[in-house]
Amino acid sequence: MAFSHPLARGAKVWTARSGDDKEQRVLVIVTTIPLDSHHKGYKKALVDKLARAAREHLAESKDAEAFVLINRLRDWNAARA
Repeated sequence: MAFSHPLARGAKVWTARSGDDKEQRVLVIVTTIPLDSHHKGYKKALVDKLARAAREHLAESKDAEAFVLINRLRDWNAARA
């Protein structure tokens, strides 16, 4: 089951590998909402809502063990401003 949420622009499960070759499946969620609490447009309630939906999805689907929220690559430079 794929993760879908109005605040998410995309999501995919990736396999992360540690230095000792242990693997962990991670749900990577791309969003346009500011994730940095120092950003002027940051809204904790929106970040919490998306994170809660991700945790619920992981509990139901068992597709991954963890999740990470990231901004779109093209938004990274804007986050510094």
